[in-house]
Amino acid sequence: MDARQMREIPIADFLNAMGIHPARQRGNALWYSAPYRTERTPSFKVDTTKNVWFDFGTGKGGDIFDLAGEFIGSGDFLLRAAFIAKSGTCPLPIMERPQRNEEKEPVFEDIWVRPLQDSKLLGYLRERGIFADIAITNCEEVRYRVHGKRYYAIGFRNKAGGWELRNRFFKGCIPPKDISLRRNGSDVCAVFEGFMDYLSAMQLGIIASDWLVLNSVSNVEKALKVLGGYRRIDCYLDNDDAGHRTLERLREDFGEKVFDRSSLYAGHKDLNDYLLSQKQD
Repeated sequence: MDARQMREIPIADFLNAMGIHPARQRGNALWYSAPYRTERTPSFKVDTTKNVWFDFGTGKGGDIFDLAGEFIGSGDFLLRAAFIAKSGTCPLPIMERPQRNEEKEPVFEDIWVRPLQDSKLLGYLRERGIFADIAITNCEEVRYRVHGKRYYAIGFRNKAGGWELRNRFFKGCIPPKDISLRRNGSDVCAVFEGFMDYLSAMQLGIIASDWLVLNSVSNVEKALKVLGGYRRIDCYLDNDDAGHRTLERLREDFGEKVFDRSSLYAGHKDLNDYLLSQKQD
């Protein structure tokens, strides 16, 4: 796949592969909350006909490579291409620099983990309504290098040993991609799309059961393999088409054991959006 072919990847598919879904659709325009910064009102537009994006909050826009650059904070073309490939929307492009008799350089290097303590990361979570006592007991601080540059993010470990990463400017994953699961001996399991919603539920004090975080709705098939033994499955999924489809997929296998708990945050995109609304009241 060359650069021209990568530019033809639908931006909506690129975002969906990372678990990022539109808040609404109007004709050929999809509106999102900007995926690389925090905002309450969606101001990030994708034109599905022209396959371009524009962020009205920052005045920036462009094609899929420009968007990848916003995610990773880099103008390096090959690094942007590797990030697009890593999203799962295409195989790793063959346009990388050839290396003789050497393995290609991985995107993430020199990864190390410590207890979550960075004030900027904790501050970002506090803006999302998550206090330090919840954050520190459920997340860690992941530091890593990408093409020689050092980065750090909030890390949420998944079942396969990979990491969901989040900071004010970046949302991504150190592979392998997988669900996150915590068994506490309960016959009830709470299911969330992303770890920010799980943390929100902890902050609201509504979990008294085992829990499972999909980390992407594309992981629902993996979730099916571990949910069969539960008496009840409480779903706290996003109030959008992807969330509704995931709920119905779970009901196909588990029927009446699946309970939709989204009425708790009716009128809100997700559980974290609801938590923020309670914080402002």
